[in-house]
Amino acid sequence: MTETTAGTGKTDRAGKTDRAGKTDGTGKIDTVRLGPGRDGPEIGVQGFGAMGISEFYGATDEAAARDTLDAALEAGVTLIDTADIYGSGANEEFLAPFVAAHRDEIVLATKFAIERDPERPAYRGVRNDRAYIRQAVEGSLRRLGTDTIDLYYMHRRDPAVPLAESVGAMAELVAEGKVRHLGLSEVTGPELREAFAVHPIAALQSEWSLFSRDVERSAVAAAADLGVTFVPYSPLGRGFLTGAFADAGKDLSDGDFRRHQPRFTGENAERNAALLDPVRKIAAAHGATPAQIALAWVQQRAAVHGLTVVPIPGTRKRSRLEENAAATRIALDAAELAALEPLAGLVAGDRYPDMSFTSAAREA
Repeated sequence: MTETTAGTGKTDRAGKTDRAGKTDGTGKIDTVRLGPGRDGPEIGVQGFGAMGISEFYGATDEAAARDTLDAALEAGVTLIDTADIYGSGANEEFLAPFVAAHRDEIVLATKFAIERDPERPAYRGVRNDRAYIRQAVEGSLRRLGTDTIDLYYMHRRDPAVPLAESVGAMAELVAEGKVRHLGLSEVTGPELREAFAVHPIAALQSEWSLFSRDVERSAVAAAADLGVTFVPYSPLGRGFLTGAFADAGKDLSDGDFRRHQPRFTGENAERNAALLDPVRKIAAAHGATPAQIALAWVQQRAAVHGLTVVPIPGTRKRSRLEENAAATRIALDAAELAALEPLAGLVAGDRYPDMSFTSAAREA
């Protein structure tokens, strides 16, 4: 088994690259261009998901988390992803000093649409109306300490609000200079096409991993046709694909939301843990970790489906960030890909307790 650079792009005389990516010769990860056309910024072929710094995965060592952000830049990880819901704004506020120090070096992404209520901690609502969008963007700009958001996502879709209204309101933000590029999360292929007809969409962010492949029903093909960058979140199955968990009740802290996720509990967890055997076998052959093999699989979806893929694994440790970035240099051969192909169809349990606001719930 061999390790190779993940980028297969060809460099032209001007030093630019095709959509498959390039290596810059500095030891950093490859780069790709965001979104359709040639106007989007170049970003690292792997991004950074900041959600876990502020919530959902237990207590955080903030000094270690800030060091991890520094490690991201050192590795060439330049797409930094957050959302207004993470920590009810605390994640955006945490990132603000990093954004201020490195504004010209990063591509900053955040999201709106999921509404929380301090009086009801478990409540999650979804709003896509114009008034809410304008309110949300002002809050994110203030918390992030910036005048412009590079990539602004609609985090979830409310089917009761026409896409033309939501995307039209987002397009106004582009015209006003508050946002540079638009993104959507958890939409179907037809929904992506409908939105794109209103305003170009640079990125589609949805869950995509060895354990979660429902996006391949329609969204992936639509993104490929339109030149939309696909940004897989939870590419490590919320950590399950690292091989570190077998029993959520024993292995995860009380404040970890995965204790309540269907794939991490009871018999589901036991069945899913058993699916990792081929991942471990392939990892051993590469001298890699299971996490790196899972990430390499996601990265190679670019070649399989003919689109740009930029996963955003999250971590709060420098060592894990470096491990994740190194996965971009692992190439899986045909036999290895074939061994991994059946896993998603064997997974026990949905990816959320309530799937109603996912694209999978609206697939025909």
